[in-house]
Amino acid sequence: MANSVSQVLLTEGRLDAPKEDVRHGESVLDFWGVVRELEDGRKIEGIDYEAHEAMAEHQMKVIADAAAETFRLNQVVLHHRVGFVRTGEASLFLRVSAQRRAAAFEASKWIVDELKKKVPIWKKPAFGPSRTGLKATAPQAALTTAKSGIR
Repeated sequence: MANSVSQVLLTEGRLDAPKEDVRHGESVLDFWGVVRELEDGRKIEGIDYEAHEAMAEHQMKVIADAAAETFRLNQVVLHHRVGFVRTGEASLFLRVSAQRRAAAFEASKWIVDELKKKVPIWKKPAFGPSRTGLKATAPQAALTTAKSGIR
């Protein structure tokens, strides 16, 4: 594809939806992959994501470009976080725009499925009240809460 319509990003920062304007007449689908509270039936604080960054970005770009061509998409934005992502925060953002909604839905499902199969991003759930697995004392818990801005 000569002019790429895809954008990929691996980041340790929080994910935000891009501010680009949507063209009139497009079907736009945004998907947010949010870290769930439970992993294998156990409560977690979040997930540590690790990636082979160069290879992961390359594979994400290959997938996004293939989807754009296969599903005749106008735009693909694929962002994935690395590092620690707390429960309730987004680890994945995907935006797909197409002329028809069916293409946007089909492409979104295909992209997420391919991402899980082919992109070297590994996840390690953090169980318990602290990432180390040790119980936090009351002063440690208060300090952690204050640093994270949780109220």
